[in-house]
Amino acid sequence: MQATSVFEGAELEKRQANFTPLSPLSMLKRTERVYGNRLAQIHGNIRRNWSEVGRRCRQLASALQRRGIRKGDVVALLAPNIPEAFECAFAVPMLGAVLNANNTRLDAETLGYILSHGEAKIFLVDTEFRKIAEQAVALSGLDIPIIDICDKEGPDADAKTEISYDDLLAEGDAEFAYSLPDDEWDALALNYTSGTTGKPKGVVYSHRGAYTNAVNNVVTWTMPHHPVYLWTLPLFHCNGWCFPWTVTLLGGTNVFLRSPRADAIFTAFANHSVTHLCGAPIIMSMIASAPKAERRDFSQAIQMMTAAAPPPASVIAKIEALDITITHVYGLTEVYGPAVVCAWQPEWNALPAEEQARLKARQGVAYEMQEDVLVLNPNTCQPVPLDGETQGEIVFRGNIVMKGYFKQEEASNEAFRDGWFWSGDIAVMHPDGYIEIRDRAKDIIISGGENISSIEVEKALYTHQSVALAAVVAMPDDKWGEVPCAFIELAEGASVTEESLIEHCRARLAGFMRPKKIIFTELPKTTTGKILKTELRKQAKAIAS
Repeated sequence: MQATSVFEGAELEKRQANFTPLSPLSMLKRTERVYGNRLAQIHGNIRRNWSEVGRRCRQLASALQRRGIRKGDVVALLAPNIPEAFECAFAVPMLGAVLNANNTRLDAETLGYILSHGEAKIFLVDTEFRKIAEQAVALSGLDIPIIDICDKEGPDADAKTEISYDDLLAEGDAEFAYSLPDDEWDALALNYTSGTTGKPKGVVYSHRGAYTNAVNNVVTWTMPHHPVYLWTLPLFHCNGWCFPWTVTLLGGTNVFLRSPRADAIFTAFANHSVTHLCGAPIIMSMIASAPKAERRDFSQAIQMMTAAAPPPASVIAKIEALDITITHVYGLTEVYGPAVVCAWQPEWNALPAEEQARLKARQGVAYEMQEDVLVLNPNTCQPVPLDGETQGEIVFRGNIVMKGYFKQEEASNEAFRDGWFWSGDIAVMHPDGYIEIRDRAKDIIISGGENISSIEVEKALYTHQSVALAAVVAMPDDKWGEVPCAFIELAEGASVTEESLIEHCRARLAGFMRPKKIIFTELPKTTTGKILKTELRKQAKAIAS
Protein backbone atom coordinates (compact mmCIF):
# COMPACT_ATOMS: atom_id res chain seq x y z
CA MET A 1 0.00 0.00 0.00
CA GLN A 2 1.40 3.38 -1.02
CA ALA A 3 2.11 5.75 1.84
CA THR A 4 -0.01 8.90 2.00
CA SER A 5 1.87 12.15 1.47
CA VAL A 6 1.86 14.45 4.49
CA PHE A 7 0.60 17.21 2.18
CA GLU A 8 -2.23 15.19 0.63
CA GLY A 9 -5.51 16.78 1.57
CA ALA A 10 -3.74 19.67 3.24
CA GLU A 11 -3.89 22.25 0.46
CA LEU A 12 -2.60 25.69 1.35
CA GLU A 13 -4.45 28.62 -0.15
CA LYS A 14 -2.99 30.90 -2.80
CA ARG A 15 -3.43 34.40 -1.37
CA GLN A 16 -2.77 37.97 -2.39
CA ALA A 17 0.01 38.03 0.19
CA ASN A 18 1.88 35.03 -1.22
CA PHE A 19 1.21 35.11 -4.97
CA THR A 20 1.69 37.96 -7.44
CA PRO A 21 1.43 37.65 -11.22
CA LEU A 22 4.82 38.14 -12.84
CA SER A 23 4.89 41.33 -14.91
CA PRO A 24 7.55 43.86 -15.97
CA LEU A 25 5.28 46.54 -14.49
CA SER A 26 6.60 45.57 -11.05
CA MET A 27 10.08 46.65 -12.16
CA LEU A 28 9.10 50.25 -12.84
CA LYS A 29 7.25 50.57 -9.53
CA ARG A 30 10.27 49.44 -7.54
CA THR A 31 12.86 51.45 -9.45
CA GLU A 32 10.80 54.62 -9.26
CA ARG A 33 10.52 54.15 -5.49
CA VAL A 34 14.16 53.19 -4.86
CA TYR A 35 16.07 55.06 -7.58
CA GLY A 36 13.67 57.88 -8.43
CA ASN A 37 16.38 60.55 -8.56
CA ARG A 38 18.79 58.53 -10.71
CA LEU A 39 19.25 59.39 -14.36
CA ALA A 40 16.95 57.24 -16.53
CA GLN A 41 17.00 58.81 -20.02
CA ILE A 42 19.56 60.63 -22.16
CA HIS A 43 18.41 61.77 -25.60
CA GLY A 44 19.95 64.85 -27.20
CA ASN A 45 19.40 67.55 -24.59
CA ILE A 46 16.82 65.50 -22.68
CA ARG A 47 17.73 64.29 -19.19
CA ARG A 48 15.00 62.57 -17.13
CA ASN A 49 15.17 60.66 -13.87
CA TRP A 50 13.15 57.58 -13.02
CA SER A 51 10.49 59.53 -11.14
CA GLU A 52 9.85 61.61 -14.25
CA VAL A 53 9.75 58.54 -16.49
CA GLY A 54 7.28 56.85 -14.14
CA ARG A 55 4.99 59.90 -14.19
CA ARG A 56 5.11 60.08 -18.00
CA CYS A 57 4.25 56.37 -18.32
CA ARG A 58 1.23 56.77 -16.03
CA GLN A 59 0.12 59.89 -17.90
CA LEU A 60 0.27 58.04 -21.20
CA ALA A 61 -1.65 55.06 -19.80
CA SER A 62 -4.30 57.36 -18.37
CA ALA A 63 -4.61 59.34 -21.62
CA LEU A 64 -4.96 56.16 -23.69
CA GLN A 65 -7.65 54.91 -21.32
CA ARG A 66 -9.54 58.19 -21.63
CA ARG A 67 -9.42 57.70 -25.41
CA GLY A 68 -11.11 54.33 -25.06
CA ILE A 69 -8.19 51.88 -24.92
CA ARG A 70 -9.14 48.86 -22.83
CA LYS A 71 -7.69 45.50 -21.82
CA GLY A 72 -6.73 43.43 -24.85
CA ASP A 73 -6.77 46.37 -27.26
CA VAL A 74 -3.79 46.73 -29.57
CA VAL A 75 -1.79 49.98 -29.53
CA ALA A 76 0.42 50.24 -32.62
CA LEU A 77 3.74 52.11 -32.62
CA LEU A 78 6.07 53.22 -35.42
CA ALA A 79 9.17 54.93 -34.02
CA PRO A 80 12.96 54.62 -33.81
CA ASN A 81 14.92 54.43 -30.55
CA ILE A 82 13.48 57.41 -28.69
CA PRO A 83 12.21 57.89 -25.12
CA GLU A 84 8.56 57.75 -26.20
CA ALA A 85 9.01 54.23 -27.61
CA PHE A 86 10.57 53.16 -24.30
CA GLU A 87 7.66 54.65 -22.33
CA CYS A 88 5.14 52.69 -24.42
CA ALA A 89 6.73 49.46 -23.15
CA PHE A 90 5.27 50.29 -19.72
CA ALA A 91 2.28 52.53 -20.37
CA VAL A 92 0.43 50.20 -22.73
CA PRO A 93 0.68 47.11 -20.45
CA MET A 94 -0.51 49.28 -17.53
CA LEU A 95 -3.94 49.11 -19.17
CA GLY A 96 -3.75 45.41 -19.92
CA ALA A 97 -3.51 46.54 -23.54
CA VAL A 98 -1.09 45.01 -26.07
CA LEU A 99 1.84 46.90 -27.60
CA ASN A 100 2.50 46.37 -31.31
CA ALA A 101 5.87 48.04 -32.03
CA ASN A 102 6.68 48.00 -35.75
CA ASN A 103 9.84 48.02 -37.83
CA THR A 104 10.45 51.50 -39.24
CA ARG A 105 11.61 50.02 -42.57
CA LEU A 106 8.36 48.28 -43.38
CA ASP A 107 6.50 49.32 -46.51
CA ALA A 108 2.98 50.75 -46.34
CA GLU A 109 1.34 47.55 -47.61
CA THR A 110 2.94 45.37 -44.93
CA LEU A 111 2.20 47.93 -42.22
CA GLY A 112 -1.40 48.13 -43.42
CA TYR A 113 -1.71 44.36 -43.16
CA ILE A 114 -0.28 44.38 -39.62
CA LEU A 115 -2.63 47.15 -38.47
CA SER A 116 -5.62 45.30 -39.93
CA HIS A 117 -4.62 41.84 -38.69
CA GLY A 118 -3.83 43.14 -35.20
CA GLU A 119 -6.99 45.29 -35.17
CA ALA A 120 -5.06 48.27 -33.83
CA LYS A 121 -7.14 50.89 -32.03
CA ILE A 122 -4.63 53.77 -32.15
CA PHE A 123 -1.32 54.46 -33.93
CA LEU A 124 1.58 56.35 -32.29
CA VAL A 125 3.95 57.51 -35.04
CA ASP A 126 7.24 59.44 -35.13
CA THR A 127 6.76 62.34 -37.55
CA GLU A 128 9.58 61.07 -39.80
CA PHE A 129 7.28 58.16 -40.68
CA ARG A 130 3.96 60.04 -40.81
CA LYS A 131 3.50 59.74 -44.58
CA ILE A 132 3.93 55.97 -44.70
CA ALA A 133 1.76 55.63 -41.58
CA GLU A 134 -1.08 57.48 -43.32
CA GLN A 135 -0.75 55.20 -46.34
CA ALA A 136 -0.76 52.14 -44.08
CA VAL A 137 -3.90 53.23 -42.24
CA ALA A 138 -5.64 53.87 -45.56
CA LEU A 139 -4.68 50.39 -46.80
CA SER A 140 -5.73 48.76 -43.52
CA GLY A 141 -9.34 49.85 -43.89
CA LEU A 142 -9.33 50.97 -40.24
CA ASP A 143 -10.54 54.30 -38.96
CA ILE A 144 -7.98 54.93 -36.25
CA PRO A 145 -6.28 58.11 -35.00
CA ILE A 146 -2.59 58.81 -35.61
CA ILE A 147 -0.74 60.43 -32.71
CA ASP A 148 2.40 62.28 -33.85
CA ILE A 149 5.61 61.90 -31.84
CA CYS A 150 7.63 65.07 -32.45
CA ASP A 151 11.15 64.05 -31.51
CA LYS A 152 13.46 67.08 -31.30
CA GLU A 153 16.32 64.95 -32.63
CA GLY A 154 14.30 63.87 -35.66
CA PRO A 155 14.25 65.38 -39.16
CA ASP A 156 10.57 66.42 -38.94
CA ALA A 157 10.48 67.66 -35.36
CA ASP A 158 8.60 70.82 -36.30
CA ALA A 159 5.97 69.19 -38.49
CA LYS A 160 2.42 70.48 -38.07
CA THR A 161 0.33 67.96 -36.20
CA GLU A 162 -3.31 67.55 -35.34
CA ILE A 163 -2.44 65.94 -32.02
CA SER A 164 1.03 65.22 -30.71
CA TYR A 165 2.34 62.75 -28.16
CA ASP A 166 2.89 65.66 -25.77
CA ASP A 167 -0.73 66.77 -26.28
CA LEU A 168 -1.80 63.22 -25.47
CA LEU A 169 0.31 63.17 -22.30
CA ALA A 170 -1.32 66.41 -21.18
CA GLU A 171 -4.68 64.63 -21.25
CA GLY A 172 -3.46 62.00 -18.77
CA ASP A 173 -3.21 61.78 -14.99
CA ALA A 174 0.32 61.40 -13.61
CA GLU A 175 -1.19 59.69 -10.53
CA PHE A 176 -3.05 57.13 -12.62
CA ALA A 177 -3.62 53.98 -10.55
CA TYR A 178 -2.77 50.91 -12.59
CA SER A 179 -2.65 47.30 -11.48
CA LEU A 180 -0.81 44.12 -12.39
CA PRO A 181 -2.61 41.73 -14.75
CA ASP A 182 -5.08 39.34 -13.19
CA ASP A 183 -3.28 36.57 -15.06
CA GLU A 184 0.44 36.66 -15.88
CA TRP A 185 -0.39 34.70 -19.07
CA ASP A 186 -2.23 37.78 -20.40
CA ALA A 187 -0.87 39.19 -23.65
CA LEU A 188 1.61 42.06 -23.29
CA ALA A 189 3.01 42.54 -26.80
CA LEU A 190 2.31 41.58 -30.41
CA ASN A 191 5.45 41.40 -32.58
CA TYR A 192 5.25 40.53 -36.25
CA THR A 193 7.89 38.37 -37.90
CA SER A 194 9.65 39.56 -41.03
CA GLY A 195 7.31 37.66 -43.31
CA THR A 196 10.01 36.24 -45.59
CA THR A 197 7.81 33.29 -46.54
CA GLY A 198 4.42 34.98 -46.87
CA LYS A 199 2.43 37.31 -44.66
CA PRO A 200 4.04 38.30 -41.35
CA LYS A 201 2.97 36.23 -38.36
CA GLY A 202 1.94 37.92 -35.12
CA VAL A 203 3.97 36.59 -32.19
CA VAL A 204 2.23 37.07 -28.85
CA TYR A 205 4.25 37.71 -25.67
CA SER A 206 2.88 37.30 -22.14
CA HIS A 207 3.63 39.31 -19.00
CA ARG A 208 5.19 36.17 -17.51
CA GLY A 209 7.50 35.58 -20.47
CA ALA A 210 8.60 39.21 -20.67
CA TYR A 211 9.32 39.30 -16.93
CA THR A 212 11.29 36.04 -17.13
CA ASN A 213 13.49 37.14 -20.02
CA ALA A 214 14.06 40.59 -18.52
CA VAL A 215 15.43 38.96 -15.36
CA ASN A 216 17.30 36.38 -17.41
CA ASN A 217 19.20 39.17 -19.20
CA VAL A 218 20.62 40.19 -15.83
CA VAL A 219 21.67 36.65 -14.96
CA THR A 220 23.08 35.72 -18.36
CA TRP A 221 25.08 38.92 -18.74
CA THR A 222 25.92 39.27 -15.01
CA MET A 223 24.73 42.87 -15.26
CA PRO A 224 25.41 45.15 -12.29
CA HIS A 225 23.08 47.76 -10.88
CA HIS A 226 22.95 51.08 -12.74
CA PRO A 227 24.29 50.08 -16.16
CA VAL A 228 24.50 52.77 -18.85
CA TYR A 229 22.80 51.10 -21.78
CA LEU A 230 23.16 52.42 -25.35
CA TRP A 231 20.18 51.75 -27.61
CA THR A 232 21.65 50.55 -30.90
CA LEU A 233 19.37 47.49 -30.96
CA PRO A 234 15.93 48.68 -32.19
CA LEU A 235 13.31 48.95 -29.47
CA PHE A 236 10.79 47.49 -31.91
CA HIS A 237 12.84 44.31 -32.37
CA CYS A 238 11.40 41.71 -29.95
CA ASN A 239 10.64 44.64 -27.61
CA GLY A 240 14.35 45.42 -27.53
CA TRP A 241 15.11 41.83 -26.41
CA CYS A 242 13.24 42.74 -23.18
CA PHE A 243 15.98 45.23 -22.23
CA PRO A 244 13.57 48.13 -21.56
CA TRP A 245 12.46 46.13 -18.54
CA THR A 246 15.95 44.82 -17.70
CA VAL A 247 17.50 48.30 -17.58
CA THR A 248 14.56 49.51 -15.52
CA LEU A 249 14.93 46.64 -13.05
CA LEU A 250 18.56 47.64 -12.47
CA GLY A 251 17.89 51.37 -12.17
CA GLY A 252 20.10 51.99 -15.19
CA THR A 253 20.43 54.83 -17.68
CA ASN A 254 19.04 54.56 -21.23
CA VAL A 255 21.04 56.39 -23.91
CA PHE A 256 18.95 56.68 -27.08
CA LEU A 257 20.12 56.87 -30.70
CA ARG A 258 17.57 57.36 -33.46
CA SER A 259 19.84 55.43 -35.80
CA PRO A 260 23.21 53.81 -35.11
CA ARG A 261 26.26 55.49 -36.69
CA ALA A 262 29.88 54.89 -35.79
CA ASP A 263 30.54 58.52 -34.81
CA ALA A 264 27.40 58.69 -32.64
CA ILE A 265 28.23 55.40 -30.96
CA PHE A 266 31.80 56.45 -30.10
CA THR A 267 30.52 59.83 -28.89
CA ALA A 268 28.09 58.05 -26.55
CA PHE A 269 30.92 55.80 -25.32
CA ALA A 270 33.03 58.84 -24.51
CA ASN A 271 30.42 61.33 -23.25
CA HIS A 272 28.04 59.08 -21.34
CA SER A 273 30.34 56.28 -20.10
CA VAL A 274 28.25 53.59 -21.78
CA THR A 275 28.76 50.17 -20.20
CA HIS A 276 26.41 47.93 -22.23
CA LEU A 277 24.90 47.71 -25.69
CA CYS A 278 23.31 45.13 -27.95
CA GLY A 279 23.35 44.83 -31.70
CA ALA A 280 23.69 42.66 -34.77
CA PRO A 281 27.12 41.83 -36.21
CA ILE A 282 26.69 44.77 -38.60
CA ILE A 283 26.93 47.09 -35.56
CA MET A 284 30.08 45.26 -34.47
CA SER A 285 31.57 45.75 -37.93
CA MET A 286 30.57 49.42 -37.87
CA ILE A 287 32.43 49.92 -34.59
CA ALA A 288 35.46 47.79 -35.49
CA SER A 289 35.97 49.42 -38.91
CA ALA A 290 35.20 53.02 -37.96
CA PRO A 291 37.72 55.48 -39.44
CA LYS A 292 39.92 57.38 -37.03
CA ALA A 293 38.03 60.63 -37.60
CA GLU A 294 34.82 59.05 -36.21
CA ARG A 295 36.41 57.51 -33.13
CA ARG A 296 36.56 58.91 -29.59
CA ASP A 297 38.70 57.68 -26.72
CA PHE A 298 36.89 56.07 -23.79
CA SER A 299 38.31 54.58 -20.61
CA GLN A 300 35.61 52.19 -19.43
CA ALA A 301 35.27 48.51 -20.32
CA ILE A 302 32.15 47.83 -22.38
CA GLN A 303 29.99 44.72 -22.71
CA MET A 304 28.29 44.02 -26.04
CA MET A 305 25.69 41.36 -26.74
CA THR A 306 25.27 40.31 -30.35
CA ALA A 307 22.99 37.93 -32.21
CA ALA A 308 21.58 37.44 -35.74
CA ALA A 309 24.07 35.78 -38.10
CA PRO A 310 27.08 34.18 -36.40
CA PRO A 311 29.66 36.96 -36.06
CA PRO A 312 32.89 36.32 -37.98
CA ALA A 313 35.73 35.39 -35.63
CA SER A 314 37.85 38.13 -37.21
CA VAL A 315 35.28 40.80 -36.30
CA ILE A 316 35.03 39.51 -32.73
CA ALA A 317 38.83 39.71 -32.39
CA LYS A 318 38.93 43.30 -33.74
CA ILE A 319 36.19 44.64 -31.50
CA GLU A 320 37.53 42.98 -28.34
CA ALA A 321 40.86 44.71 -29.04
CA LEU A 322 38.92 47.92 -28.20
CA ASP A 323 38.12 46.53 -24.70
CA ILE A 324 34.59 45.70 -25.80
CA THR A 325 33.77 42.19 -24.59
CA ILE A 326 31.41 40.20 -26.80
CA THR A 327 28.68 37.88 -25.57
CA HIS A 328 27.16 35.89 -28.43
CA VAL A 329 23.49 34.99 -28.09
CA TYR A 330 20.91 33.44 -30.36
CA GLY A 331 17.15 33.46 -30.55
CA LEU A 332 14.09 34.37 -32.57
CA THR A 333 11.09 36.66 -32.24
CA GLU A 334 9.19 33.59 -31.03
CA VAL A 335 11.45 33.23 -27.97
CA TYR A 336 11.51 36.90 -26.87
CA GLY A 337 14.75 37.58 -28.72
CA PRO A 338 17.83 35.82 -27.32
CA ALA A 339 17.30 32.58 -25.41
CA VAL A 340 20.61 30.80 -26.07
CA VAL A 341 24.03 32.07 -24.98
CA CYS A 342 27.59 31.04 -25.66
CA ALA A 343 28.28 30.67 -21.93
CA TRP A 344 31.98 31.35 -21.35
CA GLN A 345 34.09 28.69 -19.63
CA PRO A 346 36.96 30.07 -17.47
CA GLU A 347 39.50 27.62 -18.92
CA TRP A 348 38.96 29.14 -22.37
CA ASN A 349 40.79 32.27 -21.19
CA ALA A 350 44.09 30.43 -21.66
CA LEU A 351 43.39 29.71 -25.33
CA PRO A 352 44.82 31.80 -28.19
CA ALA A 353 42.67 34.77 -29.19
CA GLU A 354 41.74 33.21 -32.52
CA GLU A 355 40.49 30.02 -30.82
CA GLN A 356 38.55 32.06 -28.25
CA ALA A 357 36.86 33.97 -31.07
CA ARG A 358 35.97 30.70 -32.83
CA LEU A 359 34.37 29.31 -29.66
CA LYS A 360 32.57 32.59 -29.02
CA ALA A 361 31.00 32.48 -32.49
CA ARG A 362 29.00 29.36 -31.53
CA GLN A 363 25.42 29.85 -30.38
CA GLY A 364 25.87 27.91 -27.14
CA VAL A 365 23.46 26.64 -24.50
CA ALA A 366 20.04 27.53 -23.08
CA TYR A 367 19.57 30.72 -21.09
CA GLU A 368 19.55 30.03 -17.36
CA MET A 369 15.78 30.58 -17.16
CA GLN A 370 14.89 28.80 -20.40
CA GLU A 371 13.96 25.22 -19.53
CA ASP A 372 15.74 23.49 -22.39
CA VAL A 373 17.18 23.93 -25.87
CA LEU A 374 18.24 20.94 -27.97
CA VAL A 375 18.96 19.90 -31.54
CA LEU A 376 16.54 17.16 -32.59
CA ASN A 377 16.23 14.96 -35.63
CA PRO A 378 12.98 16.32 -37.14
CA ASN A 379 11.89 12.84 -38.22
CA THR A 380 12.54 10.92 -35.00
CA CYS A 381 12.33 13.84 -32.52
CA GLN A 382 15.45 12.40 -30.85
CA PRO A 383 18.56 14.46 -29.95
CA VAL A 384 21.34 14.36 -32.53
CA PRO A 385 24.71 12.90 -31.48
CA LEU A 386 27.15 15.30 -29.80
CA ASP A 387 29.62 15.03 -32.66
CA GLY A 388 29.62 18.54 -34.17
CA GLU A 389 28.60 16.99 -37.50
CA THR A 390 25.11 15.50 -37.41
CA GLN A 391 22.53 18.15 -38.27
CA GLY A 392 19.06 18.61 -36.81
CA GLU A 393 16.62 21.38 -35.91
CA ILE A 394 16.93 23.63 -32.86
CA VAL A 395 13.97 23.30 -30.48
CA PHE A 396 12.97 25.28 -27.37
CA ARG A 397 10.92 24.60 -24.27
CA GLY A 398 10.23 26.90 -21.31
CA ASN A 399 8.78 30.17 -20.12
CA ILE A 400 10.73 32.19 -22.69
CA VAL A 401 8.63 30.90 -25.57
CA MET A 402 5.77 32.80 -27.18
CA LYS A 403 2.11 32.15 -26.39
CA GLY A 404 1.61 31.42 -30.09
CA TYR A 405 0.81 33.12 -33.39
CA PHE A 406 -2.08 35.58 -33.23
CA LYS A 407 -5.16 34.34 -35.11
CA GLN A 408 -3.09 31.63 -36.83
CA GLU A 409 -3.90 28.37 -35.09
CA GLU A 410 -2.56 26.18 -37.89
CA ALA A 411 0.82 27.94 -37.85
CA SER A 412 0.94 27.67 -34.04
CA ASN A 413 0.18 23.94 -34.14
CA GLU A 414 2.90 23.44 -36.75
CA ALA A 415 5.48 25.32 -34.66
CA PHE A 416 4.55 23.52 -31.42
CA ARG A 417 5.06 19.77 -31.85
CA ASP A 418 5.91 16.97 -29.44
CA GLY A 419 6.28 19.35 -26.52
CA TRP A 420 8.75 21.67 -28.29
CA PHE A 421 8.83 24.89 -30.29
CA TRP A 422 10.57 24.11 -33.58
CA SER A 423 12.74 27.01 -34.74
CA GLY A 424 13.46 26.10 -38.36
CA ASP A 425 17.18 26.60 -37.70
CA ILE A 426 19.55 23.78 -38.67
CA ALA A 427 22.40 23.10 -36.23
CA VAL A 428 24.81 20.60 -34.73
CA MET A 429 25.70 19.86 -31.11
CA HIS A 430 29.36 19.72 -30.15
CA PRO A 431 30.80 17.21 -27.65
CA ASP A 432 30.58 19.88 -24.92
CA GLY A 433 26.83 20.27 -25.56
CA TYR A 434 27.14 23.66 -27.26
CA ILE A 435 24.93 24.33 -30.27
CA GLU A 436 26.29 25.75 -33.51
CA ILE A 437 23.95 26.84 -36.29
CA ARG A 438 24.65 25.50 -39.73
CA ASP A 439 21.81 27.31 -41.49
CA ARG A 440 18.19 28.30 -41.64
CA ALA A 441 16.25 25.42 -43.17
CA LYS A 442 15.30 27.68 -46.08
CA ASP A 443 18.93 28.81 -46.57
CA ILE A 444 20.41 25.35 -47.13
CA ILE A 445 21.74 25.07 -50.70
CA ILE A 446 21.13 21.67 -52.30
CA SER A 447 23.63 21.21 -55.12
CA GLY A 448 23.65 17.93 -57.00
CA GLY A 449 22.04 16.25 -54.01
CA GLU A 450 24.63 17.63 -51.55
CA ASN A 451 23.55 19.95 -48.74
CA ILE A 452 25.69 23.10 -48.51
CA SER A 453 25.56 25.34 -45.45
CA SER A 454 25.55 28.96 -46.56
CA ILE A 455 27.08 29.85 -43.19
CA GLU A 456 30.06 27.57 -43.77
CA VAL A 457 30.74 29.24 -47.13
CA GLU A 458 30.37 32.67 -45.55
CA LYS A 459 32.87 31.75 -42.81
CA ALA A 460 35.46 30.89 -45.47
CA LEU A 461 34.87 34.19 -47.27
CA TYR A 462 35.19 36.15 -44.02
CA THR A 463 38.76 34.91 -43.59
CA HIS A 464 39.78 37.20 -46.48
CA GLN A 465 40.87 40.59 -45.14
CA SER A 466 39.04 42.51 -47.89
CA VAL A 467 35.61 41.11 -46.97
CA ALA A 468 33.51 43.25 -44.65
CA LEU A 469 30.20 41.41 -45.14
CA ALA A 470 29.33 38.19 -46.94
CA ALA A 471 26.02 36.54 -47.78
CA VAL A 472 25.67 33.29 -49.71
CA VAL A 473 22.44 32.15 -51.34
CA ALA A 474 21.34 29.51 -53.83
CA MET A 475 21.57 30.39 -57.52
CA PRO A 476 19.64 28.22 -60.02
CA ASP A 477 21.90 26.01 -62.15
CA ASP A 478 20.94 23.81 -65.10
CA LYS A 479 23.37 21.04 -64.18
CA TRP A 480 23.40 21.00 -60.37
CA GLY A 481 19.94 22.38 -59.60
CA GLU A 482 21.47 25.19 -57.56
CA VAL A 483 24.94 26.38 -56.64
CA PRO A 484 26.35 28.87 -54.09
CA CYS A 485 26.31 32.53 -55.13
CA ALA A 486 28.16 34.99 -52.88
CA PHE A 487 27.35 38.67 -52.41
CA ILE A 488 30.26 40.59 -50.93
CA GLU A 489 30.49 44.02 -49.32
CA LEU A 490 34.14 45.03 -49.27
CA ALA A 491 35.96 46.66 -46.39
CA GLU A 492 36.58 50.37 -46.83
CA GLY A 493 39.42 50.95 -49.31
CA ALA A 494 39.77 47.23 -50.09
CA SER A 495 39.93 45.64 -53.51
CA VAL A 496 39.78 42.01 -54.65
CA THR A 497 38.73 40.19 -57.81
CA GLU A 498 36.10 37.48 -58.12
CA GLU A 499 38.72 35.00 -59.31
CA SER A 500 41.11 35.61 -56.41
CA LEU A 501 38.33 35.35 -53.83
CA ILE A 502 37.15 32.03 -55.27
CA GLU A 503 40.77 30.87 -55.23
CA HIS A 504 40.98 31.97 -51.57
CA CYS A 505 38.13 29.55 -50.83
CA ARG A 506 39.88 26.65 -52.57
CA ALA A 507 41.97 25.72 -49.52
CA ARG A 508 39.02 26.12 -47.16
CA LEU A 509 36.06 24.50 -48.91
CA ALA A 510 35.32 21.38 -50.94
CA GLY A 511 34.87 22.02 -54.63
CA PHE A 512 31.07 21.69 -54.63
CA MET A 513 30.83 24.19 -51.74
CA ARG A 514 32.88 26.98 -53.33
CA PRO A 515 30.93 29.97 -54.71
CA LYS A 516 30.37 29.72 -58.44
CA LYS A 517 29.56 33.41 -58.73
CA ILE A 518 30.59 36.43 -56.64
CA ILE A 519 28.88 39.82 -56.82
CA PHE A 520 30.43 42.87 -55.15
CA THR A 521 27.73 45.19 -53.85
CA GLU A 522 26.31 46.89 -50.77
CA LEU A 523 24.20 44.25 -49.07
CA PRO A 524 20.52 45.00 -48.35
CA LYS A 525 19.81 44.92 -44.61
CA THR A 526 16.97 45.26 -42.15
CA THR A 527 17.06 47.91 -39.43
CA THR A 528 18.24 45.21 -37.03
CA GLY A 529 21.27 44.55 -39.23
CA LYS A 530 20.09 41.26 -40.70
CA ILE A 531 21.07 40.75 -44.31
CA LEU A 532 18.00 40.40 -46.53
CA LYS A 533 18.73 37.09 -48.22
CA THR A 534 15.28 37.10 -49.79
CA GLU A 535 16.36 40.10 -51.90
CA LEU A 536 19.67 38.42 -52.75
CA ARG A 537 17.90 35.25 -53.85
CA LYS A 538 15.87 37.32 -56.30
CA GLN A 539 19.05 38.90 -57.65
CA ALA A 540 20.76 35.50 -57.96
CA LYS A 541 17.77 34.11 -59.82
CA ALA A 542 17.79 37.08 -62.20
CA ILE A 543 21.53 36.64 -62.83
CA ALA A 544 21.05 32.94 -63.64
CA SER A 545 18.16 33.51 -66.04
